[in-house]
Amino acid sequence: MKINFKKTLVKGAVALLCGAALVGCGRLAAGDSKESENKNSGGDKDTVLMYQVGVAPENLDELMEIANKRIEDEVGVRLKIQYIGWGDYEKKMNVITSSGENYDIAFAQDYLNNAQKGAYADLTELAQKYAPETMEQIDEAYITGNTIDGKLYAIPVNANVYAQQMFTFNPTFLDKYDMNISKVETLEDLEPFLQTVKDNESGVVPLTAGSGWRIEKDLDYLIGNNVPLGIDLNGDPKKLINPYEEGDSLLPLLDTMHDYYTKGFVPADAATSQTAYNTDEDTWFVRQETQGPYDYGDYLLQRITGKEITSRPFSKAAKTVAQARMANFVISNNSKKKEESMKVLNLLNSDPELLNGLVYGVEGRNWEKTDEEGRIRLLDGYSDPKSGYMSAWNLANNAILYIDEKVTDEQIEHRDKSIEEAEESPLLGFNFVTDNVKTEITNVNNVAAQYTAGLQTGSVDPKKVVPEYLEKLKEAGLDKIQEEAQKQFDEFNANK
Repeated sequence: MKINFKKTLVKGAVALLCGAALVGCGRLAAGDSKESENKNSGGDKDTVLMYQVGVAPENLDELMEIANKRIEDEVGVRLKIQYIGWGDYEKKMNVITSSGENYDIAFAQDYLNNAQKGAYADLTELAQKYAPETMEQIDEAYITGNTIDGKLYAIPVNANVYAQQMFTFNPTFLDKYDMNISKVETLEDLEPFLQTVKDNESGVVPLTAGSGWRIEKDLDYLIGNNVPLGIDLNGDPKKLINPYEEGDSLLPLLDTMHDYYTKGFVPADAATSQTAYNTDEDTWFVRQETQGPYDYGDYLLQRITGKEITSRPFSKAAKTVAQARMANFVISNNSKKKEESMKVLNLLNSDPELLNGLVYGVEGRNWEKTDEEGRIRLLDGYSDPKSGYMSAWNLANNAILYIDEKVTDEQIEHRDKSIEEAEESPLLGFNFVTDNVKTEITNVNNVAAQYTAGLQTGSVDPKKVVPEYLEKLKEAGLDKIQEEAQKQFDEFNANK
């Protein structure tokens, strides 16, 4: 069953997953354990309480005071945002959810599982009644990816609806050695460039593989890449595969990574390394980055680093379940203010004045409008941590954000065209019910934790280790998971 909402993309009020996204994320990551000092006000009849992941801007009270003037006028309530640090969010939201604590809105944690358990309110009718402007703008892939048994339980943030893996190059070394990377399309194409850096730049890592490195290409995983089961986007769209034993996309990449490791292109401790290799430093040459339409190509990285960063696509642009659920906001089933909460979410997603004031910060200090409609100029205050702002990717509709004057019209046109042309994963809309294989999933996750980093970073020889890994996966129950998932996937495809 598919919800028949009308969807269109806003072409005029253009958007930006701007520095507020990556720069904001950087600030949040630096203070994982912090929370805002806001206390639970779920019992306040005049306040809607939202749980948000990350660290509060230093001037949160100022931002919310400005925002709440608008929210009170339009909805009749105030919004209180309580931040929970990245490192604590999953655990604390699990406790809040299981205890039945009263809250109103939250950044979704374990969306599918909690929705199926009844923790989140059914928003199907509420969204149509109280958030028509929001639903009009959300890409259809978000609705498909978040619909469970014909019901919608989230308001997704309309932003990077597709993701594409890129090889990103440090311009310091491109310029120094006059490198032409225009024909780089595959991992193998990197070798001569990596060799040049290896031979001439002591202390520079040619390829920044670390413990979280994943070199999969055009694979959409069913449960996440720690359970090796999914769809090859270049293969049979109805067949779930284990990419470590099937297909031609993963195994050759693992062989190449091992070759690069033996040649010293990859750090010797890659399988366990947590080194960040900051983008604005010259400690790296090639890294892997994920880009979406609201990153405007390399614009975002260039603005953050102050360098002419250049990237080359390594994978397809694909709309996947993971992207559809990247940033969902849900309403608690225990909320006493479901209608007011939906109205607040609608205002955040449809009111440019409100959203831009939160994402860019205080107008006149952080930013100002230019003469061109929908364009802004970032001011010195935007770089001041005490004159803060919220991240765009996990707040609300990026399609109503003003655009930095440095983003070109061509980049905006490419954004719109790429959204229309991005491929939809066959898994989009399929919700795997894991009740019969929960133990096996846990066991497979444990096995994957032992093998994945070594194989992906090239630290071990895949020809020797992959057969051992497959045997361990079999013992852990991957075959049972695959059989159960394929059965459900067949039923899903039959009922489309």
